[in-house]
Amino acid sequence: MNTLVLYASKHGATEAIAKEIALHLDNAQVSQLGKGATPDLGLFDSVIIGSSLYAGSIRKEAKSFIKEHSSELYSKKLGFFLSGLNQPQAQQAFEANFPKDALSAAVSTAFLGGIFDPGKCGMLERAIMKAASKQSSYTNTISSEKIEAFAKEFII
Repeated sequence: MNTLVLYASKHGATEAIAKEIALHLDNAQVSQLGKGATPDLGLFDSVIIGSSLYAGSIRKEAKSFIKEHSSELYSKKLGFFLSGLNQPQAQQAFEANFPKDALSAAVSTAFLGGIFDPGKCGMLERAIMKAASKQSSYTNTISSEKIEAFAKEFII
């Protein structure tokens, strides 16, 4: 099975997760949405799409891609993942950001954690994180165990 792992990331956490997912899959290719040409979907049996989550929303590159390629995506084995720090809101985030048909078609969805790195954020982002989640220092909640479980669930 050839799998395309697509991701939309601002500071690199979602990219790291996408690359780790690909390590658990045979014949996987990783590509960033919004950066250059997206590989031809016709070459892949399955597609996984991941995005970082900011203030409850996925990145516009992921939203646009899903909307523009929905008919082609729904004919594939499909999976979605989110990265971020607020896992208790994960189910609501999936429902708010992905079309119902896409979620129904997905064989696997998961919230896989995230990273807050104040050194990669602007002053406004740091202030928002401090106010919204009381985060002001480096935090990494990415779970290799969850990533492996997501990939295994996707393979089945």
